[in-house]
Amino acid sequence: MSTDIGTVVETPPRIGARPAEQQPGLRTGPAPARRLRSAAVGLLLGVLSKTLAIAVLLAGWELAPRFDLVDRTFLPPFSEVLDAWLGLLENGQLASNTQASLTRSLAGFALAVVIGVPLGLLIGWYRPVARLLGPLLELFRNTAALALLPVFVLILGIGETSKISIVLYACVWPILLNTISAVRNVDPTLLRLARSLDLSAPRLFQKVILPASVPTVFTGIRLAGAVSILVLVAAEMVGAKAGLGYLINASQYNFAIPQMYAGIVTISVIGVAFNQLLVALERRFTAWRAPLGG
Repeated sequence: MSTDIGTVVETPPRIGARPAEQQPGLRTGPAPARRLRSAAVGLLLGVLSKTLAIAVLLAGWELAPRFDLVDRTFLPPFSEVLDAWLGLLENGQLASNTQASLTRSLAGFALAVVIGVPLGLLIGWYRPVARLLGPLLELFRNTAALALLPVFVLILGIGETSKISIVLYACVWPILLNTISAVRNVDPTLLRLARSLDLSAPRLFQKVILPASVPTVFTGIRLAGAVSILVLVAAEMVGAKAGLGYLINASQYNFAIPQMYAGIVTISVIGVAFNQLLVALERRFTAWRAPLGG
């Protein structure tokens, strides 16, 4: 049977065959574009959801004094606080006081991490050390840091040493207690498996105890990061000549209310930024906990 040259012979599709755009391994143009658009929309919604509450707070702060809902003498509009913040930034007061506070806070916080983590590992793992130091820990952990501030000032003076020491004292407890809890709550099954492999004590610490303890240890470190800012600000209000706490206290005495709120806002921003930095470090050191598909 002959076929004309102009006749088009079409081969019927096989049963169960998928269209070309649905076959694996074949990329089409619209699919990546759709994924990119959905990712962009998801990112935008995430940013909006995180900033919406802050935007509402700032709008309420701006409008409440302007509509006489609160006395603007004691709570000026946010725009006035922002102008005061820019003025402090231009004349250098904000930078110098922030630098003084950060130096003291980070020094005390770093010393607390260096002391608290190794000591917590030691107390959590070795029962004799825990029995020896337990009474002292129970005594001092229930003594508020600010209650001891006059003692630190009397012994160490009103200089930098007393302020760094009070931050160290306040920060070491959440780190120490969380580290002890982390070591004591390591999964016993992991310990039995490690011992069945005849791991030495240093290898057991390196391969089992430390990885299992990292998440809880970082919880204590993040708590200490918040404490380092709060305690320092309170300490700087007593006998300090520089720092954000001193700036807030001096602004209150001089009735410079916008400058006072500018200092408070600066402390809040520093606290949020410090916490986000610690969260990023925690994710870096606990990346092994993420699911394989994530």
